[in-house]
Amino acid sequence: MFRKFDSSSDVSTSTQVKASVQRAIKGQILEAHPAITDELLDELLPKKPPLVQYKVGPHLMLYCRKIGGDGSGSGSDSDEPVFFQERDGPILPTLKLVHRYPSLKFTSVTVDKGAIPFLLGGAHIMCPGLTNPGGEMPPDGVEKDDDGFELPGLAKGDPVVVFAEDKELPIAVGVMHMSSVEIRERNKGNGIHVAHFLGDGLFQTDEIQ
Repeated sequence: MFRKFDSSSDVSTSTQVKASVQRAIKGQILEAHPAITDELLDELLPKKPPLVQYKVGPHLMLYCRKIGGDGSGSGSDSDEPVFFQERDGPILPTLKLVHRYPSLKFTSVTVDKGAIPFLLGGAHIMCPGLTNPGGEMPPDGVEKDDDGFELPGLAKGDPVVVFAEDKELPIAVGVMHMSSVEIRERNKGNGIHVAHFLGDGLFQTDEIQ
């Protein structure tokens, strides 16, 4: 998605996000990543200055926060990418944001060492990279639905931050292409659609002017 992203040519219109939209964005983030608290998210995305939304191509939105020398955003015409969203998909954090705020406990998985070079080359994550020794996903069946059926640890369409075996910081973010139950049962095919990875164009973008 961002493999060859260039902010000087790939972003078009920008608009200031309305307060109601920013609240909705926060709500989606909290729902997808229940370990993140309201207090931490409010500190990360304060009401003022509001987020700025950039359009990238026909179906992608990049959400940025104002940056300035005094940290308030005043007097600055630069914006720092912090989240993005494709179509009506989940809102995903940028890797630089996740690296900068390790206390924000985003929902995550871990791939084994063998998956790392493929992932850093822009490939999606195959199921064995998550089920082999060194790979890890949340356990299934911890929670149940209203009818008493066990729920997967991760559902298809859930956003995840991707760590790698023996690496301290995450190397990608993506969206579950299958549930964790299906990944464990099938153990073949594309398990996670990678949207953004270490070293891609978005990772190399510190700010947009």
